[in-house]
Amino acid sequence: MKRILTAVILIPLVLALILWGPLWLQMLAAWIIAELALHEYLVLADASGARVPRWLALVCCALLFAVAYWQPALLLAAMGTSALALLGVCSLRSPVERILPDAAAGFFGLIYVAFPLVLAPMLTVQENGASLLLFLLVVVWAGDIVALYVGRSMGRHPMAPQLSPKKTWEGAAGSVVGSVAAGLGIVLAGTRLYRHGIDLLFYAQPWWYWIGMAVLLNVAAQIGDLLESALKRGAGVKDSGTLLPGHGGVLDRIDALLLALPVLWYALLLRQAY
Repeated sequence: MKRILTAVILIPLVLALILWGPLWLQMLAAWIIAELALHEYLVLADASGARVPRWLALVCCALLFAVAYWQPALLLAAMGTSALALLGVCSLRSPVERILPDAAAGFFGLIYVAFPLVLAPMLTVQENGASLLLFLLVVVWAGDIVALYVGRSMGRHPMAPQLSPKKTWEGAAGSVVGSVAAGLGIVLAGTRLYRHGIDLLFYAQPWWYWIGMAVLLNVAAQIGDLLESALKRGAGVKDSGTLLPGHGGVLDRIDALLLALPVLWYALLLRQAY
């Protein structure tokens, strides 16, 4: 019940923010989520033996979002500056044998958490960006839900027992089917709305393109889920946090998006290039 109530509250807020929220509000919301998720990641890193300067990592996260909002062309430079800042501070505060591992763990947190979430509001300002972001969310959410129920009812063959014992190949297959069905559903809904003069959602490519995109994003999301499971397994914890009732931590809730978002972003760049 807690899981359902949390979803009922958060999902309409997310949808409204994507469809009608201004860029500054989208960027602010993504930054807050990134800071919370990064904090949870840093706790996992500490439990795994790293000693990342937490305050600096959180400041670097804020820097990335500020640069993405005001000067997105300098985002790569901001990433490089963050890496050098983490290395410099770790050189002064960490034991000699821990300088590189601590700095690397901090910089990985920025790549793993902050960078994908920076892409979400940046995506909405692209052509039909809000439609693409909603497609991503629907595909990932549907795949996650179907995987849960198919895995519980039909799962027999573990996918990665060392990382996530409850994940099965049957659940993974059901997840792909659920993502494709949900992806085609939102594309069909958007097309019908557009034909009736409502340009809330627009999907120009043919149906087979969106099937391929749904499969690609689903695979990325499932791998992203396993990656976070690997981090938690290494830290010896079940959930990354307790902030979201019924869902665990923020990182637990967005782990699939952290890989799916960059995949969508670069797939869009490739399509624009060719």
